[in-house]
Amino acid sequence: MNSSTQVFNSSYIIGISFISALGGYLFGFDFAVIAGALPFLRTEFELNAWWEGFLTGTLALGCMVGCLMAGSLADRLGRRPGLMMAAAIFALSSLGMAFATGLSMFSIMRFIAGIGVGMASMLSPMYIAEISPSSIRGRNVAINQLTIVTGILITNLVNYFLADNGPDAWRWMFGLGALPSLLFLLGVLWLPESPRWLVKAGYPEKAEAVLTKIGNRNFVATTFEDIKASLSGTHLKQSYRDVFHKSVRPAVQVGIILAVFQQLCGINVVFNYTSTIFESVGASLNQQLFETVAIGTVNLLFTLVAMWQVDKLGRRPLMRFGALGLAILYVVLATLLQRQAAPGVVSLAVLAAISIYSMTLAPVTWVLISEIFPNKIRGLASSVAIVALWGAYFVLVFTFPILAEKLGTYGPFWLYAGICLLGFFFITAKVRETKGKTLEELEGVFTPH
Repeated sequence: MNSSTQVFNSSYIIGISFISALGGYLFGFDFAVIAGALPFLRTEFELNAWWEGFLTGTLALGCMVGCLMAGSLADRLGRRPGLMMAAAIFALSSLGMAFATGLSMFSIMRFIAGIGVGMASMLSPMYIAEISPSSIRGRNVAINQLTIVTGILITNLVNYFLADNGPDAWRWMFGLGALPSLLFLLGVLWLPESPRWLVKAGYPEKAEAVLTKIGNRNFVATTFEDIKASLSGTHLKQSYRDVFHKSVRPAVQVGIILAVFQQLCGINVVFNYTSTIFESVGASLNQQLFETVAIGTVNLLFTLVAMWQVDKLGRRPLMRFGALGLAILYVVLATLLQRQAAPGVVSLAVLAAISIYSMTLAPVTWVLISEIFPNKIRGLASSVAIVALWGAYFVLVFTFPILAEKLGTYGPFWLYAGICLLGFFFITAKVRETKGKTLEELEGVFTPH
């Protein structure tokens, strides 16, 4: 049936996409809050380079646990219960960090926050991909990235204005995360379950009812038949053995490598260690915190560019441009840091790198991870890829303070430039275009028959 005969309820689709993507906002909050709080935490807990890296990276360790929990939960109980659990974990851990009485308690609470981030980072884009028609799926999944960067920007602004409130300002920075967490929890109560999960779980009537809210009769009929065909001969309970079966292994390998590359490309040291980078060229604390706001603003603006272009230019061209562009800019940034350039000049190079990442590797990686896995194992396969992503994030943020101490702040950026070049060659060789194809059609793109 021709897609031109399909009509969609755009306002409903965007509404439920934005509610689901509030998980991304909380992801952005927990990701960014550490950048503003680190100058205070260094004093509060007397952190050395190892502890600074570990405290920043503890979030990622929790994320890995959260992803594994969410993958199993999403395939057994549905996408919606997992989103509700993530929201509750966010709220409790935000208050736990705010009232932490020592380094151990704070680290545990940040680990628990990571469980919520990990669950949301997997479930929000997957849910949006499963309720979105193919023609607008890339843009809709990028809404999740938009809410992530909005969370980063608002958190950076709040941190900037709280910074003058004395040595306990960091407690307010973390504690305020409870408010959006509760809003997210209330919003999820309104969401329908994913129609693809409902068919897989044996609730075809409920799936059809959800699809009817999303599009017209032609859309419902076509999508329903495609989902049933893709799930034929499968069972509800999947195991990790199914994820690594030779029939789906090519897609899983691409997903894992893209996820790892999105982190090891190095940009998140700029987000998490803004103060360290700008302190190395003589910037004041006030200027360091202002740079986090500038980074958040540029991040938001160029994510909007990505949402506009991801379904037009396609995923592959944006990924290739991002990898090559970052490789070049890291060489420039490393040179500027090594020569102790003025903070304003370093800022220009940093913001250029952020802009390229924000419209390429940041949103498009999440889009691809949500698209390329077959319906029957999407939950578990997504969790494997995103566990790999958070594992790479931990390695990145844990090693940066140590590498910077031994090599100088500029040293690690030469390494990141080399990784980006390798990423460019991998994307060119292995990543295929996915724009405009249904999730069922994509099963034939990344997996052999």
